[in-house]
Amino acid sequence: MVVANISDFRKDIKSYFDRVAKNFETLIINRGKDSGIVVMSLEEYNSLIATNYELSNRANEIRLDSAIDKFRKGNTFSKDLIEE
Repeated sequence: MVVANISDFRKDIKSYFDRVAKNFETLIINRGKDSGIVVMSLEEYNSLIATNYELSNRANEIRLDSAIDKFRKGNTFSKDLIEE
């Protein structure tokens, strides 16, 4: 995570955007007392929205937690893909 004040951000906006886009870093632009702006790459934002959607349904959350638990316990299997 990168933090910048508004003045520094204005001076070097391109490098801040490059850093966010290339390194998947989140940029916090501090605008004063308890006020700020968050900047993130579109790819990171889409991932966050997809995760939020998947976890918004209790049934999905339980299914995902179960799959993670099975994976951690080594209770997995692999399948070969069918090539057409």
